[in-house]
Amino acid sequence: MSIIDEITREFRNKEIPDFKAGDTVRVYMRIKEGEKERVQFFEGIVIAIHRNGISTTFKVRKESFGVGVEKTFPLYSPLIEKIEVKRRGDVRRAKLYYLRKLSGKKARVKEKKEWMIKKKEEAKRAQQEAQAEAPAAEEVSLPEEGVSSVEAEETVPSSEETSQAKEEVSPEETEKAGEQASGEAVKEEPSDSDEKE
Repeated sequence: MSIIDEITREFRNKEIPDFKAGDTVRVYMRIKEGEKERVQFFEGIVIAIHRNGISTTFKVRKESFGVGVEKTFPLYSPLIEKIEVKRRGDVRRAKLYYLRKLSGKKARVKEKKEWMIKKKEEAKRAQQEAQAEAPAAEEVSLPEEGVSSVEAEETVPSSEETSQAKEEVSPEETEKAGEQASGEAVKEEPSDSDEKE
């Protein structure tokens, strides 16, 4: 590790959200006016990020009253209070300088669908849970004490035995059971009408 990295490490501990070109961000800057200090925000689309260690900068562009305004912010500046990501942009470029030539509705960037982001996060969580459960599933459950594995297999009926038990009931018996059920239903109906009269 170089000496410069060691010196600048303490300045890079700042919590910065993950954003990229095309995202709409709100940058809160501390501004000194005489003796007073206030916080002012600048909201716009990130059109470029220049990565260079502690000297990393990003450009934010917005349009106010039909005039394009760009500001370049040092990422690790102590004057930046915080950075909020308002919207995720769906772009396939690292530098969005083409937005300088566009204005109005044409200068809009397509928004990334939130459900896609959530879906990816859920997939990551499910994958992590599966990896956590994999060692637990590898443990083999042992049979209970006093019962051998052969006896345990004998007590559970096989699928062939259950199918044979179903075949033993004759079709005549099932018809009789159906007639008895329908006869009971017929007998109940007149009794209901008698009660109403």
